[in-house]
Amino acid sequence: MRIASLTAILLVLFATPAMARPTAIVAMGDSFISGEGGRWLGNGSEPFGTRSGTDRAAYGCGALGCAYDPARIYGASEANDCHRADVAPIRSAPIDVDVKVNLACSGAKARDLWPGDEGGTAHFGEPPEADQLAVVARRDEVKLVVITVGANDVGFGELVADCAVDWARSPEGEEATCHRDAEAHIRRALPAATRGITAALRGVRKVMWAGGYARSDYRLVALGYASPFPEGRRFRYPEDGWSRLTEGGCPVWNADADWAASRATVDLAAALRSAAAATGAEYLDLAGAFDGHQLCDRRAERVGAGGPSPLAAEWFRRLSFTQGSTRESLHPNAYGQKVMGVCLGLLFARLRGDYACADTPGEWLGGLHLEVVR
Repeated sequence: MRIASLTAILLVLFATPAMARPTAIVAMGDSFISGEGGRWLGNGSEPFGTRSGTDRAAYGCGALGCAYDPARIYGASEANDCHRADVAPIRSAPIDVDVKVNLACSGAKARDLWPGDEGGTAHFGEPPEADQLAVVARRDEVKLVVITVGANDVGFGELVADCAVDWARSPEGEEATCHRDAEAHIRRALPAATRGITAALRGVRKVMWAGGYARSDYRLVALGYASPFPEGRRFRYPEDGWSRLTEGGCPVWNADADWAASRATVDLAAALRSAAAATGAEYLDLAGAFDGHQLCDRRAERVGAGGPSPLAAEWFRRLSFTQGSTRESLHPNAYGQKVMGVCLGLLFARLRGDYACADTPGEWLGGLHLEVVR
């Protein structure tokens, strides 16, 4: 008995301590959180060169122009179009962890986030995002999982594109607006989308539980969307003529911009918040985080009089057919993604709950602040 007891004591005293795992935060979802659009600093209109210094993919510039390599921003994800930017919110977030993991992929729908054994689907050649999370959760000590998804489930991008087409095709003096049909389409699609988002959040819970995590060990956050457009009354370009397309990259009627800013974003926010409530997740609203810096907002400029400037420039990528990928259009640019990252950092420093992130006019990242959502 004494020998056995002595052996046990020696094992405790001299046992090699378990290696601590790296701490990590993880992003899942679609292009809004993956970093699509992070190539750009404001919106220069030149077809070549550095585009007024806004194109971060430009290099080797000289008398004959520039070379462009989007992989400088999107890394290996440029090859499969997931477009995970170096300034994506999960990368920009000022959260002190060892590893920041971006699993989000441009174009993803809710089903692409589900675990594979629950019907989750591969996207752009990658396994379901929940299955990728399972690998990370075993390897690292995950402190935060943040998800943005649902816009592709209701076809928001296609609806906005249709609005732009309607604006361009409208007969002179006659507005062919899209917002009524678009709102009806979203209303029909929302119930299924909400169920899909809820299943995605539940999938995260399942994966984390299987990895040995209690809910108190990590935070699960549903991150809301923001409209690329301000209210129509805020546009700096007139509705008639072509300046909204050729100069601003915001070819929509005021009524349709109002719908995108105050109705479509609200619809998607309601779906995300409902799914968060059903799964015990937190919700972070971003509807006010870009105020004064949306596309064609008269309170901002495309670039800034002296070149790219976060205080002056727009924080969304313009609609463009001549610069970079059209898929980047209407997504937060490098400035906007850093804003989202700071909002995440502010939330992580607070007690668990639902919050809204808003900016302060005339200030940059230091002007961002959280308000409790009741």
